[in-house]
Amino acid sequence: MKKILSLSLFSLLLSSCAVIRPGEAGVKQTLGKFSDKVITQGAVLYNPLVSKVLKESTQTNNIKLILSLPSKEGLSVDSEISILYRLEKTKIPSVLENLGQDYESIITSVFRSASSDVCAKFFAKDMHSGMRAQIEEEIKIKMEENLEKQADGIELIGVLMKRIRLPNGLASSIEQKLQAEQDAMRMEFVLQQAKLEAQRQVIQAEAERDAQLILATGLTPEIIQIKSIEAFRELSQSPNSKVIVTDGATPFLIQPQE
Repeated sequence: MKKILSLSLFSLLLSSCAVIRPGEAGVKQTLGKFSDKVITQGAVLYNPLVSKVLKESTQTNNIKLILSLPSKEGLSVDSEISILYRLEKTKIPSVLENLGQDYESIITSVFRSASSDVCAKFFAKDMHSGMRAQIEEEIKIKMEENLEKQADGIELIGVLMKRIRLPNGLASSIEQKLQAEQDAMRMEFVLQQAKLEAQRQVIQAEAERDAQLILATGLTPEIIQIKSIEAFRELSQSPNSKVIVTDGATPFLIQPQE
C-alpha cells in the first residue's frame, strides 16, 4: 500500500513539474489567467488541477508561405514567402492573452493583408528586379503597424520573397527586353571600339604627316650636299669595285656585274 502511495505521489510530482529548456520561455496559467512572470530556464512546479505551464520558443522562427501576390497591373505573381519573427520574452503573456497560442495564423493573416496593400502599388516586374528589397521592407513595416494594434510582443526580423515566378507572357517579355538591352550594350561597345580605332589611325596619320613636313622643311640644298659628300666618302672607303656616275651633287651607284 505504501509502495502504491509512493508511486502515486511520484507520478503526481512529475505531472506537476515543467522543464523550461534554453531557447524557450514558460508562462504559468492559473484558472485561465496568465502570470506576469516569465520563466526562461529550469524546472517549474505547478498544481495540475488548476494550473498549467505554456512553453513558447524565443528563438527566431520561420513561417513559410506560397502565395499569389497582386500587382499594380492586376496580374498575379506566385512567390514563396518566408516570415522571420521571434517573441519578446517579457511580452509573451500579452501575446498569449491577446492572440492565444495560434499566433502564427494571425501573423499569416496580417502578412496577407499587408502584402496585398503593398504589392498592389508595384508592377509585377518590380518584384523580380532590384526593387524586391524595397517591397519586402514596406510589407514588414505595414505588418508591424497592424500587429502592434492587436498585440505587442512579436518582433518581425524580416520578410523574404523567394522564387518569384512571373506570368509566362510577362516573363518572356522581360527576357526579350533584357536581351535587347544586352545587344544594345554590346553594339555600343563595338561602336566605341571602332571610334577609338579611327581616332588612333587619324592620330598616327597626322604624326606621319608632321614628321614628313619636318623632314622636308629641314632638307636644304646645303644639307643635301653635305649628305652627298658623306656618301662619297663612305663609298670611296669600300673595298668593292664600283662605278659612280654623278653630276657633282648626287651620286648614282652602278654595281659591276660579275
